Amino acid sequence: MSVVVGITSYVEQARWGVWDLPAVLLPLRYVQAVESAGARAVVLPTASSTDAAVLDRLDAVIFAGGADLEPSLYGQPPHDATTGTRPERDAAELPLLQGALDRDLPTLGICRGMQLLAVACGGWLVQHLPDALGHDRHRPEPGVYGHHEVTLAPGSRTHTILGDRVTVPSYHHQGLADPGSLHISGWADDDSPEVIEHPDKRFTLGVLWHPEAGEDPRLFQALVAAAGTGR
Repeated sequence: MSVVVGITSYVEQARWGVWDLPAVLLPLRYVQAVESAGARAVVLPTASSTDAAVLDRLDAVIFAGGADLEPSLYGQPPHDATTGTRPERDAAELPLLQGALDRDLPTLGICRGMQLLAVACGGWLVQHLPDALGHDRHRPEPGVYGHHEVTLAPGSRTHTILGDRVTVPSYHHQGLADPGSLHISGWADDDSPEVIEHPDKRFTLGVLWHPEAGEDPRLFQALVAAAGTGR
């Protein structure tokens, strides 16, 4: 039986055919990345994600990218650049993530998902990286990925998967200020954190870039492999 990987989704106003309605959305490349790694992908609607019992039917879970987190989740007032938050998604995904941690379920956080993982473990965010870094190379233009190098910490799980360095596609304006109980194990070429790992879980990590938008399948393959060994 195939490994089953749940992927969290967006709820957005969408248009197709004659319809213009709120919809459950997920970029197809997430599903393609999971399927290419040899697993079966299941999209998790926000409306049902608060019931962490769904995790009992999954072998792994991916927390996908999307809108900024509500700064109140980590005790900060909103920055002017923190816009378009989705409180209903935050409220659904945090219990789901806590359930994954409690079960030691293999978990991969991507961009927003990495930030959610950090906040769930007591960390907090830089709300607008250009203020801290003096550049916008992580999100150069609307709808355009930036590409930069990430250096991985020797001995980390991510280093085992990806090696010393990797060039990645990124699209974020927020970053990591404090990892909470997690370990930082990768940095962009401007020294901003790009990877976090849980030191006590068999596979719980987050990356600030978008591996599903690139050509490197190794993170998805490693997630699926970790899920398969725990069955």
